[in-house]
Amino acid sequence: MNVFVFDIETVPDVAAGRKLLDLEELKDEDVANAMFHLRRQESGSEFLRHHLHRVVAISAVLRSGEKVKVWSLGEPDSDEADLIRRFFDGIERFVPTLVSWNGGGFDLPVLHYRALLHGISAPHYWEVGDEHRDFRYNNYLGRFHSRHTDLMDVLSGYQARACAPLDQIASLLGFPGKMGMSGAGVWDSYCAGDIAGIRNYCETDVLNTYLVYLRFELMRGRLTPEGYARETALLRATLGEDSKPHLQAFLEAWTG
Repeated sequence: MNVFVFDIETVPDVAAGRKLLDLEELKDEDVANAMFHLRRQESGSEFLRHHLHRVVAISAVLRSGEKVKVWSLGEPDSDEADLIRRFFDGIERFVPTLVSWNGGGFDLPVLHYRALLHGISAPHYWEVGDEHRDFRYNNYLGRFHSRHTDLMDVLSGYQARACAPLDQIASLLGFPGKMGMSGAGVWDSYCAGDIAGIRNYCETDVLNTYLVYLRFELMRGRLTPEGYARETALLRATLGEDSKPHLQAFLEAWTG
């Protein structure tokens, strides 16, 4: 098993807002408020278009060999380019199965635009069979291919009206769900300088995604009940050996 489960957290790209809206004289918070206001007028929601997000955290669960690892890429003071470069470098090195919740609808398109902005190369990720035959019918870009499994997309039967929030699905399965904050609170936490809190929140989100993925693998017969029990026991043991408070809180809240 070589599985890379990932999740990103973002804030408004205020540099882009300044440039596109001609708001050179405004502070970051005021530029962001202007971006939110215009988006609300446009769509009824403050959720910005994908190309106007800036990545501030990427967290992952890597299941490889006999181990499972939970961490956030880079350091709290790493810039966006470093985070994104690390993400795509990992794909280049390990060519793992990617797993996400709404990664096809949000995380990956954001990462595409930001990699484009920073000039980050990722040949394996963009391969569709021109250089490597194995990628022709199973690549990272194909919606129905398995190199990237977007759990929300697959479980909803690719029907937008059937999509469900990760928090609710995780909670229904006995997993902790949202802990500490929500995506809507990331901008406020970022403005307050709490990058560590954002990274911790992202790690709990990606743990929920990984646990839902294990249940999905059990459901489709890729894991036996015994195999599922071994995988969850391995994760519990891994979290139990880590002293980070947010991971201990996650472990304590995990009942299913």
